[in-house]
Amino acid sequence: MLDTKTIEIIKSTVPVLEKHGEDITKTFYNLMFTNHPELLNIFNHANQKQGRQQKALANSVYAAAKYIDQLEAILPVVTQIAHKHRSLGVKPEHYPIVGEHLILAIKEVLKEAATEEIIEAWTKAYGVIADAFIGLEKSLYDEAAQKQGGWDDFRTFSVTKKVKESDVITSFYFSPADGREIADFLPGQYISLKVNIPGEEYTHIRQYSLSDSPGKSYYRISVKKEEGTNEKPEGKVSNYLHNELKEGDHIKISAPAGEFVLGQTNKPIVLLSGGVGITPMLSMLHHLDATGIQSETKFIHAAINGKVHAFADEVKTITDNNSLVKAYFCYEKPTVKDKEEMAYDKEGYITSEWLSAAVSNKDSLVYMCGPVPFMQAMYEALLEAGFQKENIRYEFFGPSMELKEAQSV
Repeated sequence: MLDTKTIEIIKSTVPVLEKHGEDITKTFYNLMFTNHPELLNIFNHANQKQGRQQKALANSVYAAAKYIDQLEAILPVVTQIAHKHRSLGVKPEHYPIVGEHLILAIKEVLKEAATEEIIEAWTKAYGVIADAFIGLEKSLYDEAAQKQGGWDDFRTFSVTKKVKESDVITSFYFSPADGREIADFLPGQYISLKVNIPGEEYTHIRQYSLSDSPGKSYYRISVKKEEGTNEKPEGKVSNYLHNELKEGDHIKISAPAGEFVLGQTNKPIVLLSGGVGITPMLSMLHHLDATGIQSETKFIHAAINGKVHAFADEVKTITDNNSLVKAYFCYEKPTVKDKEEMAYDKEGYITSEWLSAAVSNKDSLVYMCGPVPFMQAMYEALLEAGFQKENIRYEFFGPSMELKEAQSV
């Protein structure tokens, strides 16, 4: 527990963190990776270059300061981050390194404004926050290891099948190299792949949603091939997986993790996705189909066109055999072939008016995943159409962000 004076000092820094938070986190990462380059084996290099990781950390530090006297208010965010840390292999010994460089960054950015009193308060506060993460992550490591078929770090798997699903998405099926059973998972969860790319100095770890239902003897992920370059390296891992990883190859994988999961509900369900965001939605749909769909379910997927749209037939197989499920495919720019085959339900962007007509029950529970601009647009459209904010759940591929409500003019 923190003393009253420390809490007051931390809260007094909230306006400063709001203004200088990203400068502090950018400086923090630069200092830490300079002094501890081995940590580049854990952190996502692409998110660093894009600035998403720095922004996410700045938001977390700001929230911690704002709610330092009631940290339970940010428990959902803390839990989400802890799941990612466990999946990446973050350990207790990493926290002192992070704390040291966070304090150094605060000093460097704030200069004389970083008084001895402020530095002492933040050092105490970081200790409390770090202990909370370490404790929560230990429980997640223990839980992963104690599950039937589970493990607590990375485990070697074989690529048993590789299937091209569209022009840009390929599925990979993984089975444990030791032939033993694997842990079950909740629909919507992800796994981390530890990839050693020839010629690369550091290991790359990427998290991918599981795209099939639980209860199988394998894990399936479905990866979009990103067009990366030397200047924009986020395509390094996806290109390696698509171009180099072959059936029979081995790869290290962490146990399933994540808080964005299909919950128990009697409400109607909407599974809304854009692009490769279809993957966790597909896992949820398969699980609903396997366990018996009890309520009306709408599966809405947006893609540019049929060439890049993956799993259309897989979804149709489920909808054709279950009257409670209705699928809508929305193409931004359908091809001539799409139009000839009538392969889609809507042309152009999804609007609030279209959503309102497609889903009559505005009390539906909505699960959403896709590119950030897509989710932001859909979040605004859902609210405008009358869906309840508390019923909208979403997952980001990468560092967490916050979707905003549309601002009235």
